[in-house]
Amino acid sequence: MAKSRLIGDYPVIGIRPTIDGRRGVLKVRESLEEQTMNMAKAAAELFTKNLRYSNGEPVKVVIADTTIGRVAEAAACADKFKKAGVDITLTVTPCWCYGSETMDMDPMTIKGVWGFNGTERPGAVYLAAVLAGHAQKGLPAFGIYGHDVQNADDTDIPEDVKEKLLRFGRAAVAAATMRGKSYLQIGSICMGIAGSIINPEFFEEYLGMRVESVDEVEIIRRMTEEIYDKAEYEKALAWTKANCPEGFDKNPSDIQSSPEQKEKDWEFVVKMMCIIKDLYNGNPNLPEEAKEERVGHNAIAGGFQGQRQWTDFYPNCDFPEAMLNSSFDWEGAREPYILATENDTLNGTSMLFGKLLTNTAQIFADVRTYWSPEAVKKATGYDLEGVAKESQGFIHLINSGAACIDACGEVKDTDGNGIIKPFWEMTEDDQKACLKATTWNAADNGYFRGGGYSSRFLTRSEMPVTMMRLNIVKGLGPVMQLVEGYTVNLPEEVSDKLWKRTDYTWPCTWFAPRLTGTGAFKSAYDVMNNWGANHGAISYGHIGADIITLCSILRIPVCMHNVPDEKIFRPASWNAFGMDKEGQDYRACEAYGPLYK
Repeated sequence: MAKSRLIGDYPVIGIRPTIDGRRGVLKVRESLEEQTMNMAKAAAELFTKNLRYSNGEPVKVVIADTTIGRVAEAAACADKFKKAGVDITLTVTPCWCYGSETMDMDPMTIKGVWGFNGTERPGAVYLAAVLAGHAQKGLPAFGIYGHDVQNADDTDIPEDVKEKLLRFGRAAVAAATMRGKSYLQIGSICMGIAGSIINPEFFEEYLGMRVESVDEVEIIRRMTEEIYDKAEYEKALAWTKANCPEGFDKNPSDIQSSPEQKEKDWEFVVKMMCIIKDLYNGNPNLPEEAKEERVGHNAIAGGFQGQRQWTDFYPNCDFPEAMLNSSFDWEGAREPYILATENDTLNGTSMLFGKLLTNTAQIFADVRTYWSPEAVKKATGYDLEGVAKESQGFIHLINSGAACIDACGEVKDTDGNGIIKPFWEMTEDDQKACLKATTWNAADNGYFRGGGYSSRFLTRSEMPVTMMRLNIVKGLGPVMQLVEGYTVNLPEEVSDKLWKRTDYTWPCTWFAPRLTGTGAFKSAYDVMNNWGANHGAISYGHIGADIITLCSILRIPVCMHNVPDEKIFRPASWNAFGMDKEGQDYRACEAYGPLYK
């Protein structure tokens, strides 16, 4: 798969097979060795076959050299895991074990425990006992216990256990991947948007990341002093000219840029994209005298301020944002970047969560307008159908061009359904389909006096998606809200009429949230009315349960979601903080506090 762009190894999962330490004439421990180690091997195989890092490689798993029956073996396992770079541990057992002697005591590892549901030995008793120990010691752990009793010689992992193991694994890998990486803000506060006022304490204490900042003038300096990879730039420009057609220019004819100026703008935005990549992760091919610039900022995510100081004078960043967020460019398929428009750091972080959980490109969008069935009927004469009707309307997701162009929905699965694929599955035909569906229209000169180009496409497929957003609230801290739903494929003429009421040159996605009939999910209007910011990060798939699990690892409470209770999976000690799941979450996150504080 692709080489990692980031400095630092990906997190490793360590499997800890714990066992009853009693030996003697009845050979209690000896009789359990094979079953216990087989559980560890089965869990390791499940992880390696189903979980991947963001560069496409299978997640690495190591198993303790022996089963763990007493504290000496626990210490030997901890020593091995430390040398192997283990950030996540899963303890597995079919039997009773000595809880405080065999548990993972490292405060920095993300912990899960799987107790086998069998009648021959009390795996469930150990699970309950060791989870009590974790709670008493302030070391939260996820408890995993199958619904149905299994026979002692069963080697297959039940489906409900698989679901929890994979949810734990996905979220834990996502959390640990962020540790030690950077958020790079290029510029700073955009038009007074609160999310672009970066909060270093949030990144440091909740995500284990650092904040890096460069002024936007660094882009101009590198252009002026020719500190960029000229060979890559020429390749990128040729690819762009061949694959990124200009759309119509909406500006009045007397203020449209000349063809010559538009050509210069193309050169500018392509060069800008190359330079932003170099700022993120460095580039050994920069000029010899630019040794400092070759290093980069080890950024796993970032944002570009743009408006207004930049866009009043220079071409906008829509082309770099859209293409960096997509799963391919002139090099072919490659891991998507996370680049938030307007340097909305909280939306960029939400996009990062979605990418790490799904390994797919993310959509950055304004949560722009709620359309009721009555308003659609009045504006177009159309009666809503399908998911839009079920949601009692839909929400218009649209912004000036930072959404990944994968969001057009023109990539299909074997059944012809629109999907967003991980980059390693993106064929040349898939890439061509996205490019064919996208035009690059001259920027609105009222918004962007410096010119540039905005991506323009219409999402023409019904796809399952999850919209999420982190917000920071004074006195509370970070909170997450999310909603699962579907993109809506409206009839072309209906889309056109509604789209033309706002900016017709920007990428357009209609979104219907899945309703539950209660709270913020009684209608699409209620979702819009309860959304906490002007932006949303949209990820392919219904991943709300995974986001909730990830947030619990990071101690971020979830204030709004439409995930069924039975899918919610948090550390076992959350159950001690009350009977209602939302209240549990708030109280537990407050009690444990930020993971890295």
